[in-house]
Amino acid sequence: MSVPPTLLSPDVAESLIARSAQVLSRLRQTEHKVVTAESCTGGLVAALLTHHAGSSDVTEGGFVTYSNALKNAVLGVSSHTLSRFGAVSEETVQEMVQGALRLAHNATIAVSVSGIAGPSGGSAEKPVGLVWFGVALKGQQSQAYSQVFTGNREAVRTQAAEYALALVLKNLPE
Repeated sequence: MSVPPTLLSPDVAESLIARSAQVLSRLRQTEHKVVTAESCTGGLVAALLTHHAGSSDVTEGGFVTYSNALKNAVLGVSSHTLSRFGAVSEETVQEMVQGALRLAHNATIAVSVSGIAGPSGGSAEKPVGLVWFGVALKGQQSQAYSQVFTGNREAVRTQAAEYALALVLKNLPE
C-alpha cells in the first residue's frame, strides 16, 4: 500500500489491508454489499475496502460526514439528535447507518463511525478516544457499540477503522 509513512506505519497498513480483504471475501461469500458512513475516520474504512482491485462488486461506497451540518444534510441525522446527544453518540451513529443504507440503494449492510480522535475535543463524559459505531443489515434494526481507544490521533483512527471492519464481519450472516 502506498501510504505516506506519516499517516500509517507499514505494519498497521498491512494489518488493515489484510482485514479489509477478509471483509471483501466474506461480503462476496454472503452476497452482500457494504456502504460506510464515517466521521472521525475520514473515509479510512472506505479507502481500505476500495484499496483492493475488484472491490466494486461488494463495496457500494462511502459517506464522509465530518461536520454535524453534513451529517444532517446528507445522511438525515436529525438536528434534534445532534443537539441533544451530540455527534459522538449511540443515537447519531444509528441514524448515520440508516441514512447510508437509505441512500445506497444496492447496499445491504452499513457501518458508521463517529468519535473523538484527539488530541483535543474530549470531555469527562466523552474522552478523547471515545468512538461510537453503528451497523445494520438492510431491513433490520441498527446496533450501536462504543469503544475507548488509546494512543495519538493516528492510533485512534486506525483502531476505529479496524473495529468497523470487524463489525461488518461479525454482522454478516454465516
